[in-house]
Amino acid sequence: MSAPFKFDLEAATPLGKDADAHPIRPRNRRFRRAVPPQRWWLNGDPVATAWHNSLSIAFPVGESFFIEHIKANRAGAPPKLQAEIRAFIRQEINHTREHVAFNRMVNDAGYDISRIETRLAEAVATTKSRSSLANLAASMALEHFTAIIAHHTLTHLEHYENADSEASHLWRWHAVEEIEHKGVAYDTWLHATRNWPRFRRWWVKSLLMLLAGRNFVKSRIRDTLDLLAQDGITGWKAKLRLTLYLLVRPGVLRAIFPAWIAYFLPGFHPWKTDDRQLIQLYDSEFTDAILKEARKAVRQARSPS
Repeated sequence: MSAPFKFDLEAATPLGKDADAHPIRPRNRRFRRAVPPQRWWLNGDPVATAWHNSLSIAFPVGESFFIEHIKANRAGAPPKLQAEIRAFIRQEINHTREHVAFNRMVNDAGYDISRIETRLAEAVATTKSRSSLANLAASMALEHFTAIIAHHTLTHLEHYENADSEASHLWRWHAVEEIEHKGVAYDTWLHATRNWPRFRRWWVKSLLMLLAGRNFVKSRIRDTLDLLAQDGITGWKAKLRLTLYLLVRPGVLRAIFPAWIAYFLPGFHPWKTDDRQLIQLYDSEFTDAILKEARKAVRQARSPS
């Protein structure tokens, strides 16, 4: 008689022998502060710019939320996960700093972001009544969202070809580190719920993804429309243009939908999709750029004055 089938709802070892092969390395980069980007910094497109600005305005609040609830549930974690959490926190602190600076530039470009910031603060306030584990599950869901958006960003760099250079570099840097730490919230959840039955763990994480995912998309669309209204783009025209941007060209929400659905599948783990090559490509290009500048400085130092 064959052994009974076991429905494995969680992946314990995402990459087998390669599970340790994606170290988290904070890259403490700073982007232009003195001169704000043009108002429509992304290819001169108000819709693309407004969507990215809405994401950026949400990032500092979201990243603080993630840090708080991952830290609250890390007690007793094994040394490897503890080290990853520390690196995750350093990366998220850097992201917060740079997006606070970027959001200041959005404001300097003539946008009033105060209403969006107030709505974000109110949204976080509603989570105070939830358990820390529920908020960890929401953090895990939103980290998956940011990771799959980051993957889309790094595999569609042609959509940033005519963007403000420094703004484009900021988004690419952030995307790389979102991919690099994409398993940390999930692994913290697996640790914190290690004594739960697998079905309960799957059910709670799936429910929180449905709730957090709906709220994330709904809020970012609302905030994007708020920013577009400040450009005089309102009503059905604004909604149509945003729908076409999100679902048709470049269609980020349509493109990430299969990766979003994968979250609900048995045995899911963020590193089931191994996209470390995107990190390696970024690091090699960044290193090449540094070496190029260093060689240039050496040549200038050696040349006669």
